[in-house]
Parts: sequence; C-alpha cells; structure tokens
Amino acid sequence: MFRTVYTISDDTKVVSKLVELMLFPRFQAFASDNDMTVVLSKEQNHYPDLTFIDKEGHRFAVDLKSTYRKGDNRVNTMTLGAFTGYFRARASSKNITYPYNSYAGHYVLGIIYSRAEARSDEFQTHTVDDLEVIPSVVRDLQFFVQPKFCIAKDQPGSGNTKNIGAVDRISTLIDGTGPFAELGEGVFDDYWMYYLTNEMAKAAELTSPPYRNLATYLAYKSLPVKEPLEETT
Repeated sequence: MFRTVYTISDDTKVVSKLVELMLFPRFQAFASDNDMTVVLSKEQNHYPDLTFIDKEGHRFAVDLKSTYRKGDNRVNTMTLGAFTGYFRARASSKNITYPYNSYAGHYVLGIIYSRAEARSDEFQTHTVDDLEVIPSVVRDLQFFVQPKFCIAKDQPGSGNTKNIGAVDRISTLIDGTGPFAELGEGVFDDYWMYYLTNEMAKAAELTSPPYRNLATYLAYKSLPVKEPLEETT
C-alpha cells in the first residue's frame, strides 16, 4: 500500500482539478436526488464541464471555475468560455458536449480560495503520519453558482484569447450582479456573438470594431442606457 503524501503547488489549474475531483461525487448525488443524469465533458477543453439532464430531457450546462483572492473583495481574472466557435455556431457540436442552443441554461459553479501564506516544499514528500503538520496550499474556500451571463463583463479575459471575461469583484460574483444581469441573457448573447477584437475587425475589413464596451454597444444598437452601468471589473 502506498502511504507517501506528495505536496502540490497552488497553481490555479492544479487546485481547480483537485477540487473538481472532490466535488464529482456530490454532483452525482445531486443528479440522483433530482431525477437527473450527469454527463461529463469528454475532453478537457470542451464545454461545459458538466451537463445535467432532467427526466424531460432539458439540458443544463455547468462550468467549473476557480480563482484566488486578491485583496478583500477582488479575485484573479477568470474567463467564462469562448465567444467564438460553439458560442456563435450554436447548432455545432464541435468542442462542446451538446450544441449550445440545446441547453436550457448555462451556469457557473465558482470556487474562490485564498493562497496559504506558508508555502509547502513541492520537492518534499511526507508520510500519512505528517498530515496534521503539512501546510495546506489553499484555505477559506467559498462557493457560488450563477447564470453565466450574470457574472460576465463586457471585455475579453486576459491575454489575446477570445474568451469572455468575468467580473472580479467577489460581491458581484456571489450576488450575480454583473453588467448584463439586469439587461438579460438576450443582450449578453447578442453582445458577445458579434463582439470583434481589433484583429477580427481587420479580418472583416472594418476600420475598427463597431463597439468596444457595453456603453458603446447600447449606443450602437440604439438601446437605452441604464445609469449607472454596473462596473465591468
């Protein structure tokens, strides 16, 4: 029997995968208790992480997202999936468990944690007898569930990736009060289905994107602006 304990890093991807593995039995139990089946993503980069299907055949997408705190009420940047590919080609089955438009709802189960102040030595191994003294890499886990559009912001995530960015204020994530929350999922869908980066606008032979944020989108669409707009961070 193996009785060696290996320490891990606090890298977000590592922590996220471990938390997912710990939660999977809970997802199975939730599905069973509610007469649903749960389908896991076949590939790591496919959307969503989980698909719940009720006895009437309605599908619900649940994507798992984790991030760490930065200060009292901020988190490190999260992304909420692509705004190209399956998000725009909504009848497509490429990189998605079922076509996007076949889902009755799209949700995010978020995990927020704090990085431990005492860092463990990733090269050191322990025995099970050391469990009480091995430093934990994360602490103070906080969970939330919100419809994806309620926590999305009007800017892509970090880097050059074509991913929807999430708000980074913890209270906004927990309460689901992002800039699209009151405007509705229809506005969120339309905004991101036609959002263009500078590179995409150039490829479409446009001098610039038709809009760059929610305020310019509402003006472009001649829609009323609700004042004040929820901050987009």
